[in-house]
Amino acid sequence: MKVLLLEDELMLQSAIVEYLTDTGYEVEAFEDGEEVFMHAKEATYDLFIFDINTPSIDGLTLLEKLQKDKIFVPTIFISAITQIEQISKAYELGCYDYLKKPFHLKELTLHIDRLLQMANIESKSFVKISKMYAYNLEEKRLLFDNKEQSLTPKQAQIINLFACNINKIVDFDMLRHYVWDDLQIDNATIRAEVHRVKQVLKEDLIESLKGIGYRVNKNH
Repeated sequence: MKVLLLEDELMLQSAIVEYLTDTGYEVEAFEDGEEVFMHAKEATYDLFIFDINTPSIDGLTLLEKLQKDKIFVPTIFISAITQIEQISKAYELGCYDYLKKPFHLKELTLHIDRLLQMANIESKSFVKISKMYAYNLEEKRLLFDNKEQSLTPKQAQIINLFACNINKIVDFDMLRHYVWDDLQIDNATIRAEVHRVKQVLKEDLIESLKGIGYRVNKNH
């Protein structure tokens, strides 16, 4: 499991890195929010641990900026801040947990374990598409961060077809048959509808295959 840590107190940063590494995590640590912003866009992480008061970009603003760039990673905030406004904003942004300084390092791992249980949907009725997206095959519902995403009926049909064919090519004829009941619509109409689906998704899940169709790959 790959963890990105933002903590500008170097002694605490070092202690967290050492403890999590000994526990079996791969940790990359930074003390500057701007530096984290650049690294988070170039590499893939399983967990963010952000302090709130950090140089260049604070942890709350950093998470907000990453989400605007469609980077959604489970996040734990650690901070000595006790103002309810900032804590509330952290949860509004979608953080999974908040840990007040000072804390025992074992407490941090307990919070990480709790987060993993919340974020990891393990059930035969679910297809895990990405870290944040899953699809309920039985109820035909698309979930982002365990919350249902609203879709039009046609968008829901398209997503269902993709979810039932993860890692497989879904060509235009399959879409025409399943979504449009074999009506003789052209590929341009299909492309326009799939484009609308891509616009409402919070992550780039759908790969376009020129002249063929589409594919959704699992991205863990």
